[in-house]
Amino acid sequence: MRFFKKIWCRIFQAGMYVGMAFMPWREPKILQGENSFANAVDFMQQNGAKRPLVVCDKAALERKALQPFFDNAQGILSYAVYDGVLPNPTVNQVEEGLAIYKQNNCDSILAFGGGSAMDCAKAIGARVVRPKKSVNKMKGLLKVCKKLPPFFAVPTTAGTGSECTVAAVITDSETHDKYAINDFSLIPHYAILDPTLTVGLPPMLTATTGMDALTHAVEAYTNHANTRATKRQAEEAVKLVFENLKEATTNGTNLQARSNMQKAAYLAGLAFTRGYVGYVHALAHALGGKYGVAHGLANAVLLPHVLKAFGKSSHKRLAKLARLVGVAADTDSNAVAANKFIAAIEQLNADLGIPAKLKIDALQPYHLSNLAIHADKEANPLYPVPKLMSASELLGIYFNALENAI
Repeated sequence: MRFFKKIWCRIFQAGMYVGMAFMPWREPKILQGENSFANAVDFMQQNGAKRPLVVCDKAALERKALQPFFDNAQGILSYAVYDGVLPNPTVNQVEEGLAIYKQNNCDSILAFGGGSAMDCAKAIGARVVRPKKSVNKMKGLLKVCKKLPPFFAVPTTAGTGSECTVAAVITDSETHDKYAINDFSLIPHYAILDPTLTVGLPPMLTATTGMDALTHAVEAYTNHANTRATKRQAEEAVKLVFENLKEATTNGTNLQARSNMQKAAYLAGLAFTRGYVGYVHALAHALGGKYGVAHGLANAVLLPHVLKAFGKSSHKRLAKLARLVGVAADTDSNAVAANKFIAAIEQLNADLGIPAKLKIDALQPYHLSNLAIHADKEANPLYPVPKLMSASELLGIYFNALENAI
């Protein structure tokens, strides 16, 4: 990256770090425990919900995951359902959900599912309170700035941390531009953490969403925008992932492992909400928008490649994580310990059945330059990464991480 651009990025990031201390940070009020979702009706009613819009995907209805809630809601809550959410939610899906919200005079939102359902629901809420502003015009920082209707987030995966974050990631289905809406008003007011909802998650989805949580924690921890709180949250999240993800993947009925992964995802969400993500996410968002690559899978594969590219700039903090999870000794140098941590991530991916490189059908290598430019625009100057990289350097990471890039 050019010298003066680096200076500009670091000045911008320093200004953001100072400004963030004055922002309206908050955490959602939590209802948690086994079967807490089935018993959430009173909780919702007590917190202002009378006619919620339930935002989910069709699979959630087909497997009757919402049925206990629907049964308990009879005579208490009058709900409407939007079940059109797909992976990498689009502007069109947001508008479809908004129409149902309006048609049924809804007064609150219940997001049920993984990150896609929550992102879609957040954008619907933003459109409710900003009816004259399109979804695309909310791209970036602080473009909503208005309180959403009572928002209840119910994660059914343990990875995105969307139940506590400021972000909603949306794809423009016409341009394939995948971008984030970042606003404090998007932090859910309430989160319902029920580990039984994640028990039916397929092993590979358990693995990739868990690696998403690890990516959040590691990127936040290695960035230059940490606070004491975010460091603690990221460290605990990393430790929980290394101790529980393999068990949750191979023995999906282990509720303790499932609960611990929910906790890891939540803590990692808190950490990156204040400490930001980095180039892993920027590169993954570009791939997801163009080729529909699942976000957790892209993050899992890209994470070790990006950490290697950071080199010595991230050694000290990665070394701390290596010692925390027990893959390095206190006597190891920071460089050795950091490389052991990266190797441990690669081994964890392998143990979970996640490939070392992505193979994308119909990949057009000449598209990658544009995707690298897209990632550069997302990340710079916003993300306070340990080492600033240009679009050409990010393109090199794509070539390293994609099996059929050449």
